[in-house]
Amino acid sequence: MLTIPERIRTLAASASVARLSVDGAPTPARGGVDERGRPVLLVRPGEALHGLRDDAVVAVNLTAMRLLGQVTHPRGLIEVQGWAQAVPESEARAAAVAVAAHTADEALFEALERYGRPNAPRLLRLDVGQVVYLTGQDSGVLDADDYLDAAPDPLATTAERALAHINESHRAQLAGGVAKQLGGDAGDVWLWELDRYGATVRADEQLVRFAWPAPAHTALCLETALRGLLCAC
Repeated sequence: MLTIPERIRTLAASASVARLSVDGAPTPARGGVDERGRPVLLVRPGEALHGLRDDAVVAVNLTAMRLLGQVTHPRGLIEVQGWAQAVPESEARAAAVAVAAHTADEALFEALERYGRPNAPRLLRLDVGQVVYLTGQDSGVLDADDYLDAAPDPLATTAERALAHINESHRAQLAGGVAKQLGGDAGDVWLWELDRYGATVRADEQLVRFAWPAPAHTALCLETALRGLLCAC
């Protein structure tokens, strides 16, 4: 299965910024996560981080959610702790795209067009110190190197697309396959997580893991393995 750092990086890649604190005090939060897993923030003039202090201790809370039917459930809570730094101008556009994936804000255009001006919105990112996580039954702390050196599951995009399709259109097949695997009625069944090593199913609020016979190395392999679970009935 995914290592803890891989799993946390995978969750962080699709997570939203839920809360931001500077030196322990809450402040407005809007942002996303860049390709290295670092939180990226859009900061307006007048907000605590706009007049950046290099010694300011910052904590960014990320939440990864799962929509099951009409109800949204938390998959993971991640707090990235560290120090805020200005995004270099050469990387500002990529940072703005990371923020825009979660927050469509016209101030992003102003932050790019007026980059570096004293009264312009700023793009900042975290120099990661450590990462605290809570997901399912797992909780703990990752140091910066373990977190930044890991990579999200390379099949995460395919997995999320397949998961959404199964939950929307094939839950009856999923319930039948899971019931066959468990040897009895599984109750209310949803696909909860999907990765190259297996699938996690939410059955009557219990999480059950089904490992693939061999890791999936391509999108086709992942879809084939998932089809095997659906057809187990």
